[in-house]
Amino acid sequence: MFAGFMLHTWLVATVVALVAGVVGLFVVVRGSAFAAHALPLGAFPGAAAATLLRLPPGVGLAAFALLGVAGIARLGRRGARDVATALTLVTLLGLGALCLSLTSEYSAAIYALLFGQVLGISARDVVVTFALGAVALAAAALLYRPLLLSSVSPDLAAAQGIAQGRMDLWFLGLLALATVMTLPVVGALLVFSLLVGPPAAARAVAGRPLAATFLSAGIALAIAWAAIALAYVSNWPVGFFVGTLGAAAYAAGRGAAAWRSRRARQAVAGAA
Repeated sequence: MFAGFMLHTWLVATVVALVAGVVGLFVVVRGSAFAAHALPLGAFPGAAAATLLRLPPGVGLAAFALLGVAGIARLGRRGARDVATALTLVTLLGLGALCLSLTSEYSAAIYALLFGQVLGISARDVVVTFALGAVALAAAALLYRPLLLSSVSPDLAAAQGIAQGRMDLWFLGLLALATVMTLPVVGALLVFSLLVGPPAAARAVAGRPLAATFLSAGIALAIAWAAIALAYVSNWPVGFFVGTLGAAAYAAGRGAAAWRSRRARQAVAGAA
């Protein structure tokens, strides 16, 4: 588990979890879980398109993720955000199906991108992931206050001169970047588990946004490490453990919040 060839896996998983935990908090606060689910599913066929064109799979992932951002942002301007997300997802999946039908050299890579890949992460993958992670975390830090304000209170954000449309575009860009990073590790089917489970659990427990952000990143990191360890010893897909542990973390967070609320009510009743 801690052999030399696993070092790259641990390093990449650490960066992926931290980015997912931070970006995922905005996903939960903005109620954009559907977008966090649709972008990975719409982006992974891009790797098939890249293979068909003899390009690196990462290029296709990034291109389809950007297409997804453009589609959701453009079609969602009229207010029907869920419809725009669904139409964008259908379009990207249709393009992906066409590319998959034109190549027969992609079955192993499809499985890896759908369900995650623990082994086989190269030194180049580590460098790329660290670079993308640094960009994502830096952007999240710079946009933290306006993005959080536009997520919690769009009217107050508008009163302070923060354009909602611009913040929507920045948010989708961060989500696309997190998608491209997390796909090779946890897989397209369960990327949203890492983007939604830990942040939802953190939001249920922490009362302040900054505390929730750090707690979300910590929970995501613990889930990623535990999922890799369990996948290594069991030879099961890492995405299965990410999804299961993410759901367990959310259930634990809701349980802790309910217990705390019940204790508060009992204290008020006792004081009365």
